[in-house]
Amino acid sequence: MAEKIQAIRGMNDILPDESHQWEFLEHTVRTWLADYGYRNIRMPIVEDTRLFVRSIGEATDIVEKEMYTFTDSLNGDSLTLRPEGTASCLRAVAEHNLLYNTTQRLWYTGPMFRHERPQKGRYRQFHQIGVEALGFNGPDVDAELILMTADLWQRLGLAPYLSLQINTLGSSAERAEHRQALIAYLEQHKDALDEDGQRRLYTNPLRVLDSKTPSMQAICDNAPRLIDFLGEASRRHYDDWRAMLQAVGIAYVENPRLVRGLDYYNLSVFEWVTTELGAQGTVCGGGRYDGLIEQLGSKPAPAVGLAMGVERLMLLLQDKGLLPAAPAPDVYLVNQGAGTGCYALTLAQALRAAGLKVIQHCGEASFKSQFKKADASGARVAVVVGDNELANGQVVVKPLRGDGEQVVVERTAMLAAVTALINR
Repeated sequence: MAEKIQAIRGMNDILPDESHQWEFLEHTVRTWLADYGYRNIRMPIVEDTRLFVRSIGEATDIVEKEMYTFTDSLNGDSLTLRPEGTASCLRAVAEHNLLYNTTQRLWYTGPMFRHERPQKGRYRQFHQIGVEALGFNGPDVDAELILMTADLWQRLGLAPYLSLQINTLGSSAERAEHRQALIAYLEQHKDALDEDGQRRLYTNPLRVLDSKTPSMQAICDNAPRLIDFLGEASRRHYDDWRAMLQAVGIAYVENPRLVRGLDYYNLSVFEWVTTELGAQGTVCGGGRYDGLIEQLGSKPAPAVGLAMGVERLMLLLQDKGLLPAAPAPDVYLVNQGAGTGCYALTLAQALRAAGLKVIQHCGEASFKSQFKKADASGARVAVVVGDNELANGQVVVKPLRGDGEQVVVERTAMLAAVTALINR
């Protein structure tokens, strides 16, 4: 027997016993986004590598260590499996001129790819739901995104397990001034920085403040704060954003060390976090990225968005018992005997036409074996066809759950008998 080929580590199959739970989340999300006027956009999984280098930043962990990049054997182009969705979405918006004299509320979902060590809730192929509001100056749309996600947590039953952290990153000029002060400060503590801190000191010093190394916490706590470098416009945006969150009753914690992992953010940044998933506590994050679309060759336009990790949401929903049971058919159609298969096909289609979910047994098997499968399917009712039923134009309608009596009825009375048992 040939050797089995297994899935790549960190790239997981989603099997039928759990895929219905993903469908539940996806349906909830589609309904939620439609309620707020967001429209779906679908982008390719593979993009020009330059897109991510230019947008995410060369000094980020994603570009330096995590991207799946390869050379196209046909033309030598450098291509990358998308590690996140915002850059791809903005590339599509710029390429198709979707912001010409208008604004856009867009969303997408699908797989992303990062080459990192797989762990609970963090995989090499993972799935995100992304939401982008383009062409809005805010801070009202920034607040809307927070209000939207709070609404989603309520719909999913997750509100008690998630809390909101916010910060502001100011403008690029303010960050540059803060960056100089931060580097000067960190240089004084260079010997105490961990390996990542040493590496990021001159390339991405803001991320040093995001370190989880215990020995560095005091250094990070006493570092120069970006908020102290904000000008009037940036401070007003932050103050107005916070005031709107307070006005709609959204609780939040200000976290001056919240920076996010991508270079394109400015002004508002936020994360929804949980203590229920161990170290992988961020379920949803985002912020404003007003300069990104200009970096991608389009006219300047304000933008703000978020992304949530589907795997982490699923883990949290599963842990709290908030996922639905597997759907069951209404009817299992049992048949045995020459010619009963064709007869059963027409019966099954008639029941489906009436809006019922029906599994018809296919293949040779005894009545006993078929009834075991019917019971295991979770169906409420079995419709049974044998030689006698075929000859007389009848069916047997048998309850598999709850009370009720087995009856033999004419084919024309099948639907009424089935629905009577289902509705008991």
